[in-house]
Amino acid sequence: MTEKTSLLLQEQEKNKNTRTEHSARSELTYDQRSFMMNGERVFLNSATIHYFRMPREEWREVLMKAKLAGMNCIDTYFAWNVHEPEEGQWSFEGDNDCGAFLDLCAELGMYVITRPGPFICAEWDFGGFPYWLETKQGIKFRQNNEAYLHYVDLYFDRIIPIIRERHLSAGGTVILVQVENEYGYLMDDAAASAHMNHLRDGLLQRGIDVPLITCVGGAEGTIEGANFWSGADGHYAKLREKQPDTPKIVTEFWTGWFENWGGPSAIQKTAPLFEKRMMEILRTGYTGISHYMFYGGTNFGGYGGRTVGSSDIFMITSYDYDAPLNEYGRVTAKYAVAKTLSYFVHAFGALLMETEEVPAEQIKVRHPQGISVRGRSKGSEKIWFLESHKDERETFHVTLEEGRTLPIALNPGQIIPILDRIEIAENVYLTGGTMITGNEVVNGELTLFIVAEAGQRSVVELETNVLNVQDSSMQVLVERDPLNGAYRFELVHFREPGIIHLEASGIPIRFVVLDKETMDRTWRINGGGGAKQLRYAIGLDDIDVSLSGQVTGMISDPDRNILLLGSWTDGERSLTGREFIYGEANDSQSGMQDEHVQESSAAIQHALFSTPPMPPKLTDSPELSRVILTAEQRASSGQPAHFSQYGQDFGYLLYECDFDRSVDGITTLILPSLQDTARIYVNRVEQALVRQVGAAGVQVQTTKGKNTLQVLVQHMGRLNFSPYLGESKGLAGSVYIGGSAQDIRRNWHAEHGVVHLDEVNYLEDAPLLSRSFTLDGMDRAILVGAVSQGLRLNGMDVPMEGYQDWFSFNTLDLSLYLRPGEINTLEMPYNRTPLNRLELILYRSEDELKDWRMAGTDALLPRQWGLYEPPNVSGHLDTYRQAADYSGNWNAMSVGNGSYGQPVWYRWRFSKSAVPEHFRVNLMLRLTGMSKGTLHLNGHHLGRYWQIGPQEDYKIPISWLQDENELLLFDEEGRTPERVRFLYDNLSQYPWVVVE
Repeated sequence: MTEKTSLLLQEQEKNKNTRTEHSARSELTYDQRSFMMNGERVFLNSATIHYFRMPREEWREVLMKAKLAGMNCIDTYFAWNVHEPEEGQWSFEGDNDCGAFLDLCAELGMYVITRPGPFICAEWDFGGFPYWLETKQGIKFRQNNEAYLHYVDLYFDRIIPIIRERHLSAGGTVILVQVENEYGYLMDDAAASAHMNHLRDGLLQRGIDVPLITCVGGAEGTIEGANFWSGADGHYAKLREKQPDTPKIVTEFWTGWFENWGGPSAIQKTAPLFEKRMMEILRTGYTGISHYMFYGGTNFGGYGGRTVGSSDIFMITSYDYDAPLNEYGRVTAKYAVAKTLSYFVHAFGALLMETEEVPAEQIKVRHPQGISVRGRSKGSEKIWFLESHKDERETFHVTLEEGRTLPIALNPGQIIPILDRIEIAENVYLTGGTMITGNEVVNGELTLFIVAEAGQRSVVELETNVLNVQDSSMQVLVERDPLNGAYRFELVHFREPGIIHLEASGIPIRFVVLDKETMDRTWRINGGGGAKQLRYAIGLDDIDVSLSGQVTGMISDPDRNILLLGSWTDGERSLTGREFIYGEANDSQSGMQDEHVQESSAAIQHALFSTPPMPPKLTDSPELSRVILTAEQRASSGQPAHFSQYGQDFGYLLYECDFDRSVDGITTLILPSLQDTARIYVNRVEQALVRQVGAAGVQVQTTKGKNTLQVLVQHMGRLNFSPYLGESKGLAGSVYIGGSAQDIRRNWHAEHGVVHLDEVNYLEDAPLLSRSFTLDGMDRAILVGAVSQGLRLNGMDVPMEGYQDWFSFNTLDLSLYLRPGEINTLEMPYNRTPLNRLELILYRSEDELKDWRMAGTDALLPRQWGLYEPPNVSGHLDTYRQAADYSGNWNAMSVGNGSYGQPVWYRWRFSKSAVPEHFRVNLMLRLTGMSKGTLHLNGHHLGRYWQIGPQEDYKIPISWLQDENELLLFDEEGRTPERVRFLYDNLSQYPWVVVE
């Protein structure tokens, strides 16, 4: 540790002690097992939620959903490009008020992990860096580069005080601050130390006095966590080896995955598998989990990023992530899993954080083949994790110590924690043969929830001196074990909750027996705006708690029983969904109702359950403005400028130039540096949509004499995760006419024969492959695609700076290694197959196109719609400055065939639909039949769309609607929008009622 760092850390400790003495605020410490708040162990159950991926009006409901799921902490990045979209122009208002987001977390009683970057990845454009940073002379990102660090320091000067003012020591709830992000994917700790230490010191110098953490790569004086979906044991072992004296946390547990345009739907991480991975984390001994993502949200505007793996992995507008909360904030099957396991952690986390893994040789549990057992213990208390390796659900009999045999039902691959003689009260010990959640006193009774599949039988044992079953709403068999004197409860799990009241050693205990689906609809309500009396609500599909503490819930089945547990006199209430809606008891409770009242109630029920709200309707004939692609001359060197050079962050750029051809025919347009999708027009006729980028060769039809080339480039998002951050967007550099683009995945030669790289091959020891080509009069060459490390051309090594073996895409200029007039030979070690792209592009220097004209956002608006003056709107991202990014002189017209072949703007004006007070709706736009473009609502940029999947519907935030609204749609191909329509999500049809 350097002297400077030592002094900074000492100052941090001094400041923390001084503040603690004067304010008596909470203090976070830690040891090798867990973090501790004021000396009490705390399991950090964290929900990753990004404030910049939703309107501010949605923050509270999403955060409350995390709290209701048992999360005690919120994890968030800070997006530099959101807060400084233009150099020196800072934005911390409205939706960008990150301080208000942290304050809201505190108001709800949630701890916060802050991750200020400056690099955040997050599938967010440029990994959070502002676009203009690319223009700085000599800048190199994520390095100790003078230009880069200068701007990082300016960013830290603005963002860190917002975090520091909300520390524990300042009365806030920020408990951890992360240094950088996933730096270990680029280099090991030794190589990374200079840069990571600089960033760490920057945080300390600005007054950060809570523990610093890192993920995937560490820095001296910080606590390192691991990011993963699977392999909990291996990651734990590495962390323990590196830092034996720190708590082990999963800084990113990947609950789902992102999606990219044209890629598959990311639904591979199913809810049962999600549950299994969570159990693996608990079984291994982690005492902190950050669910990345818990709620994903939306990549509004142009902020969706681009990632590695191919040339065209661009993020879709939705960042749903297949997370526990979907893009609209609705609960999912994964939410139910996260909630159940969080309730288990809340019930038994104090024990989990004190346990050590039971060595395999000391496990005395006897079990049949087909399952495996691992355990954690503290003294005589044990938690066994039973895992099935069978192909179907099966009930196994397992014998614990002292001959106690229990039936355990497991699904294929499922892991269930079995409690073994856990002391739940003085002289009362619990053993459970199924999942048990809840272990707290509710209205004077120690309440436990015992959960299994519907129709399943389970066994729970209580060891106690005296047991008295006082009351039960269900049939239950209780026997006393003659071997150890334990009372054995045989339970049946029905769809209706069962309640058993008993007394053990003078302690009032309540068993709530639930099936799994009812557990999914069980909600713990506690603090941070929680209800004053209600503690558990059972049977509601969804729930919310207002600032005043009012609890409301959503009911999809009016005949379902709702069970409430709380601190009022009787402590339990059971009503049907109908009774909640009517606000009255049913006939059996209060006598026959008046006939008129009954008829009125029936009418209310019919209205609420069979007449769902209707979404707004778009007119069949929107206004349209056809785009005449025209670029005006702009002073330049004649070269096309990329987006940052042009001074534009997102949207479209139109490039235009003229060239002559001596004959009619097809030739190849060469784009040596293209990082976005582009539409190619020659003489105003579209020739191609370029999707695979990096470099491209496109066949175009030309005519004899003068031709006009136009290239319309949409900014599709900068790399957010790559060793090559900061790529130039749009056309970067020269463009050429004439040449060739060859797919060279086939016919590589190896010692054993010919290898086709577009087929599946299994070649051991990375044999060297070779392939020859001729130049045919060309003097320039580019290789683009899945190039492997160790490439050679004509016996010379081709350098590949920054290459990583997980990065399967490169664009390499081979021109310096060519041999004109000779056969040229490529050599490349075999790495993997099949490859989705490997192209050799050849062209001549003398065929460069000159004298480019350009048009960008400011010149490309439909003038007759008056979009030049931004409305007075406090938007989420950009307003009309960026609301209509696109092309030259506009003329409103009607084209009879309904397919215009060139870009078109559409505009609808529509009224906001009335929504009855008992409903909470989510609105989406379905774009059936459209091509590719952007969406804008009332000055808000809703993001890109591209109807190649997997995204079909686009979020329309309800808070951005007005009484009268304007929807703009820009379509690159001019497709007609007769099937474009608004929809509500499925759960919009069910009513919400006041619970307490």
